[in-house]
Amino acid sequence: MADKISLNQFEDLFRSQYSDLCAVANKYLQDLDAAEEIVQSVFVKFWESRESLQIKQSIKGYLFTAVKNNCLNQIKHLKIKEEYKAHNQREIALEESQFEGELEGSELAKKIQESIDKLPDARKQIFVLSRYEGLKYKEIAEKLNISIKTVENQMGSALKFMKSQLSEYLVSLLIFIIYIWK
Repeated sequence: MADKISLNQFEDLFRSQYSDLCAVANKYLQDLDAAEEIVQSVFVKFWESRESLQIKQSIKGYLFTAVKNNCLNQIKHLKIKEEYKAHNQREIALEESQFEGELEGSELAKKIQESIDKLPDARKQIFVLSRYEGLKYKEIAEKLNISIKTVENQMGSALKFMKSQLSEYLVSLLIFIIYIWK
């Protein structure tokens, strides 16, 4: 049916239907430029395949159906694209936060070690036994042959010092202190 369309008939069809087809496409896409691109694409495909097309309805009906289907495909494609973009943004944000966490963690570990190294020797020994060896105050007191009260006082002083040294890492420090007091 379409193979009998002359260039003049095609031009007439284009002129008579273009605006209506663009309006239909724009209702689906809410983007006039994209709507015009789809309508133009439908007309190009129509012209290029005019000899092999088997149109079982009116040409006008065929064009409207083709525009509608192309719009739905475009919407589907845009939705997939947006989902992919959102997924990528989530992945990037996750990777950035993990990297920042690792960086902050390594900076914090370095800062903690520097602060521990600044402690007086006896206080440092008590702190290390508590923090790194996991000994309870009673066990530290027995091991060093000192009173539990001395261990408590030294740990309190060590923690105050650490807090002042690590104030920029306050949130991480709170987690660190909670871990020590367990």
